[in-house]
Amino acid sequence: MQTSNKFLPLYILLAVLVPIFFLSCKKYLDKKPDSSLTVPKTLDELQGLFNDAQLMNFQVTPSFGETSADDYFLPQSTYDYLPTEPQQQYIWALKSYKYANDWSASYLPVYNSNYTLETLNEISRTPANQNQWDKVKGYALFTRAYSFLNLSWDYAKSYNKATAETDLGIVIRTTSDFNTTSKRASVSETYQRIISDAEEAAQLLPELSANVLLPSKAACYGLLARTFLSMNEFDSALQYSSLCLDLKSDLLDYNGVSLDSDIPFSNFDNPEVIYYTEMNTYNTDHYPFNAYVDSTLYASYDENDLRKTGFFRFDNGYYRFKGAYTADYINLFTGIGTDEMFLVRAECYARLGMLGKAMEDLNTLMKERWNNNVPYPEINETDKTTAVNKILSERRKELLLRGIRWSDIKRLNILGANITPTRIINGQTYTLPPNDSRYALPIPTDIITSTGMEQN
Repeated sequence: MQTSNKFLPLYILLAVLVPIFFLSCKKYLDKKPDSSLTVPKTLDELQGLFNDAQLMNFQVTPSFGETSADDYFLPQSTYDYLPTEPQQQYIWALKSYKYANDWSASYLPVYNSNYTLETLNEISRTPANQNQWDKVKGYALFTRAYSFLNLSWDYAKSYNKATAETDLGIVIRTTSDFNTTSKRASVSETYQRIISDAEEAAQLLPELSANVLLPSKAACYGLLARTFLSMNEFDSALQYSSLCLDLKSDLLDYNGVSLDSDIPFSNFDNPEVIYYTEMNTYNTDHYPFNAYVDSTLYASYDENDLRKTGFFRFDNGYYRFKGAYTADYINLFTGIGTDEMFLVRAECYARLGMLGKAMEDLNTLMKERWNNNVPYPEINETDKTTAVNKILSERRKELLLRGIRWSDIKRLNILGANITPTRIINGQTYTLPPNDSRYALPIPTDIITSTGMEQN
């Protein structure tokens, strides 16, 4: 784990300044910070920002989307115990909230990235420092793009080419100046910025970082594959997932893992991890200490599929999730992994009619999940629709509780999948129809009030 306390004063400073951005309150902007607080000005100091995993990697990615998705359920007794707002989240009825949230968690790395990019403009790039200068710029661009994509999965409609120019996206902050007015970009502008930042970062970063807490070229390609898949742009998602796998394609053989353990998987030394982040705990309906895995989903794992042992533990008649790549049973992994990239590429191959290659990628992954004591049944779908559906089924099972399912529901419903999440509470059934406006989750009320932006 790579962390740094050297820049703790900056973290404190940001904790003071970030609420200012969200409140847009001039009386606070006029107040000078303590002169003893250190603000990074050198390359080493800027590098230190991205070395601080507590700030940039741990519990930073959104949780609202996962809480809104359909891979889990709450028993009535747990639901009854929850405060009002989590109850409203569970049935897609939340409209107003001001507590700590995905928005603030995701825009803090954006602020750090923008500050870094602005400060780099004041540092000359020389033959002596160019490698570090390029890496720091790449870290900032990647982090901003990564945060923007996560925010768009929560707060924007799914990308639809027919309406993307007019659908509301997120706020594209490209400055650290709190006085700059926040306005929502279109979905099209949002994705254009994510792509341009990630593509530029890929030109600046090493193929692989010495440490999965830092971005790399492979991570940039993985991010671009995620982005284009979110847009249902399969040619481009295929291109970038392939580029990613060209740099790193290691898979973990689950036969060599102590799957019966309460914490079966490692984190930073897991060969599948390309870039490591964790989900925040602001929205916890779906977290293993509250939720049970959807019973139909659990039943879909074959008895010889080692994920059935590695991912779940039995509790009071149902199953709870334990399979995060975080080396604990509380935090959830949301980073980029090679398993995800094989599934992205397999789906793209299948949708583009290259079924042989799609099956090859799917089998490559699934063999590492299959009990070696039983012959592996090769998957060989020759019908395009059947092949796509099989890949999507394995995608859902493999990437469970990684912060991806909500985006998948949205993008697949654009394609006509007709996925309709359902909850049953007090004998009443609640549903979220495909393409409902609630798939763009509500922005925190104080942000709407302070900026005048349009609410979802």
